[in-house]
Amino acid sequence: MISIIIPTLNEERSLPSLLNAIGQQGADYEVIVVDGGSQDRTLDIARDHEVRTLVSPPGRGAAMCIGASASRGEVLLFLHADSTLQSGALDRISEVLSADASIIGGNFRLVFDAGTRFSRWLTRFCAVIRMLGHYYGDSGIFVRRSVYDTLGGFRPMPVMEDWEFVRRLERFGLTTCIKDPPLITSSRRFEGRRAVEIIYGWVRLHVLFWLGASPDRLAEIYKTHRPVTHRPGSPRNGFGMTAERGPAGRGNG
Repeated sequence: MISIIIPTLNEERSLPSLLNAIGQQGADYEVIVVDGGSQDRTLDIARDHEVRTLVSPPGRGAAMCIGASASRGEVLLFLHADSTLQSGALDRISEVLSADASIIGGNFRLVFDAGTRFSRWLTRFCAVIRMLGHYYGDSGIFVRRSVYDTLGGFRPMPVMEDWEFVRRLERFGLTTCIKDPPLITSSRRFEGRRAVEIIYGWVRLHVLFWLGASPDRLAEIYKTHRPVTHRPGSPRNGFGMTAERGPAGRGNG
């Protein structure tokens, strides 16, 4: 079984379509929505879809830790609420892990949904850095539970929790990138922002992270790059770099 863990914060607009898409998957799965303090109908929507709901302290890292601890699957898939899960995606995870026991996990090829030149450039850029073993939570990280437990899981960090976990995952063993179907993610984080501003903020955070700056310090720095038009409750790391302030399962046969 695949345990799908979705950290949320004010995701009433995005969550319904994701949960509906998951409901069309054919693989055996459970869904756990872990909420970091939503002020909208996020939890009501999750309960209406009859998935498990848990609450967590602020921060996506903390939410994913709680969700993983409560899950029952042999494989864990961490999804952002504004992702679009394509038909057959869960089956592809099962196929690649069953075909090669040496593969410990991986992610999906990431596609940004906007038709802007910058979004298309980011889609290509993410494909390039994936060849170097670099990817983020918005690309749908999946991992065998045994490996996740051995690595100690995600760290409850306010930002960069996905990047930090991927570094450990890539050092531990062989991973794969599922190219078809890709995972489509929202470009909402770029609205009202200039490309140079986004790239500068991304580079600055990564350099400081490599230099050993504390996660709390990085979260404070992030605030200086948060877009003015950012909708409350749209947590984002990676290129969006939004620090999140801040679930029963079911299976299909």
